[in-house]
Amino acid sequence: MAVAECEVEELMKPASPNNNLPESASDDFNEYLEDFRLLLSRLFSSEGLVEGLEQSWGAPAEFLDPILKTNPFRVYLAEEYGGRGAHIKHGLSLLEACSYQSLPLSLMVGINGALFLQPVGIYADESARKEIFSDFLTNQRMGGMMITEPGHGSDALKMKTFFSKLENGEKYHLQGLKHWAGLTGKADYWLLAARESKGQGRLGKDIGFFIHPSRNKGLEVVEYYKNPGLRLITYGRNQIDCEVDNNYRLVPKSSGIKMLTDILHRSRLQFPGMGVGYIRRLLETGVEHCSQREVGGKNLCDYEQVKSRIFALQSNFTVCSAMCAYTSQRAGCDQDLTGATVEANSIKALVTDYMQESAQSLMQLLGSTGYHISSLASRSIMDSRPFQVFEGSNDILYQQITESVIKSMKKMKTANVYQFLKNYELTSRAADYFKDCLSFELNPNLGQEKLVQLGRILARVVSLQFTIDLGNAGFNKGMVANASDNLRAEVVSLLCHYNEDKSGRGVEGDFANSNWQACVA
Repeated sequence: MAVAECEVEELMKPASPNNNLPESASDDFNEYLEDFRLLLSRLFSSEGLVEGLEQSWGAPAEFLDPILKTNPFRVYLAEEYGGRGAHIKHGLSLLEACSYQSLPLSLMVGINGALFLQPVGIYADESARKEIFSDFLTNQRMGGMMITEPGHGSDALKMKTFFSKLENGEKYHLQGLKHWAGLTGKADYWLLAARESKGQGRLGKDIGFFIHPSRNKGLEVVEYYKNPGLRLITYGRNQIDCEVDNNYRLVPKSSGIKMLTDILHRSRLQFPGMGVGYIRRLLETGVEHCSQREVGGKNLCDYEQVKSRIFALQSNFTVCSAMCAYTSQRAGCDQDLTGATVEANSIKALVTDYMQESAQSLMQLLGSTGYHISSLASRSIMDSRPFQVFEGSNDILYQQITESVIKSMKKMKTANVYQFLKNYELTSRAADYFKDCLSFELNPNLGQEKLVQLGRILARVVSLQFTIDLGNAGFNKGMVANASDNLRAEVVSLLCHYNEDKSGRGVEGDFANSNWQACVA
């Protein structure tokens, strides 16, 4: 990365006694967070540093070291291990501070917290937990998770990576191929997912997780991918052929699949932490630009369409804030989230859709200014797009929401959507907003497209309840009202698409008679 050494040294100088956040910094989280924000602001105010980050893949040491030296991952550890208490609220606040300056940086922190430290804290053997947490705090380590394989992305339970116990009974042997793991080649520890070998090429149905320190042999990066966005995060293909000690296997409370579900649901519920700071930054940038720009003899903010986009950005920020409030109360490491399909999928899918929509709106507001490669809008479009795919493609998550609701409706013995939502815990306080449009009988045998469309609708009803609860807790009433109106309008619009008869739509097969030039004399 092309950053002059003198510039890096200048960035590392403290602007105030606490700005460099030594390890002896105050244990008060709010003080730490304020100092952490100041450090990030100084780092990202350097044009040379930011330009260098945009031209390379992976976070260079001169950028990452001062951040890691503040021990940000303490927020994910219990006090007994030297942590700050593993409070979900604090973790979300840390993600928010990072995402305001850099969505990739926030993702990096999220990977370490939700996909490594929290699973280790919940499921690892005590001896392994103490050793790893101590290493993180003392030596500023990083961790990640490998699940996805080249032939098994969304179909993760069919993974081919396998494990078997060695004859001495003290270790496991893992073999396989993984890809698209964030922090490829950078993480010091990995959680590796695998299925048990039953011999003769047969694999068990359940999933096992194993902790593998990168310093040990057996994990080779075969290829680094050139991802167009999220340039701070390294991705690639990894060949696994390693041995893992018995105490480095995670211990599920029931089955490995339920453990995986609990881990992924908890991670998805924390996505709003990455979204809220990011959307706030987009909103502030859009408002600042429009308030200073004149077109046709009047300020941009005086145009109705501009106002509409800004109000939509404001609504997205409010809904994301409501999701953070919900997650902070419902996603603690002491809570079993195996059955949290509807809320976890609703939050992850909708907030990541809003993140991409917000980036597109900012680009439109900025006009040609936003199309520079160094523009926040341009970077945001590329950085936020993968969030709609990884940790569950949003189309699949929306489908799963509807499938879960249909099961619940059958148990409740009702086919009317409004009646169900009125008595459903996640929507009971929001249902009346949709009484006139959702009072219809649901066909339980929906095709996939209808399942996805209805899932988009249900996610918004669930999110409206989060938003109502946030308003009742004291959040800005005007912003809550704006978000509520926007969510209802989105549901009405989505219902139009849902109710369309699309039978016979489209053409399968070849493209005969499809040359427009032959239709023009």
